[in-house]
Amino acid sequence: MMLFNTTDTNKSYLEETSNTVGKAFSFVDKIKMGGVSSGKLEVAEFSAKLEPKDLLASAVNYATIVLRPKGVIVHFRNDSKRYSWIIPYYRLVIYNTRTFTIHANGHFIKLKRNKNYQDNKKFLDKMIDLKNESLNLEYYDG
Repeated sequence: MMLFNTTDTNKSYLEETSNTVGKAFSFVDKIKMGGVSSGKLEVAEFSAKLEPKDLLASAVNYATIVLRPKGVIVHFRNDSKRYSWIIPYYRLVIYNTRTFTIHANGHFIKLKRNKNYQDNKKFLDKMIDLKNESLNLEYYDG
């Protein structure tokens, strides 16, 4: 699992990100794509290994998803710490049920399907399309 504490500059994170999911899209590509980052998505649940050890039960946690050429990066905060989870497309599995769930390597993050989800629906469809293009799939099979 590629989970990094990115509260401060983390050289191993930067290196692993470039190697695993590619460098960030160029400014022109970002404009052509209509953006490469989701808005805030409210976290409903973390899998045990993703859950921050100092998770504040009273805090509302949000996540954002950033597209890269070969995968995605899921950023989430807890209190004053920021975490980044790197997921290559070939490991990315998405379930869209009562919650919108992102799975990779046996770990998951469940996102609430509330107003924030509806506002990000177009972005999430774009993420699925990019995964399909990257893996040469004609349809999304999970």
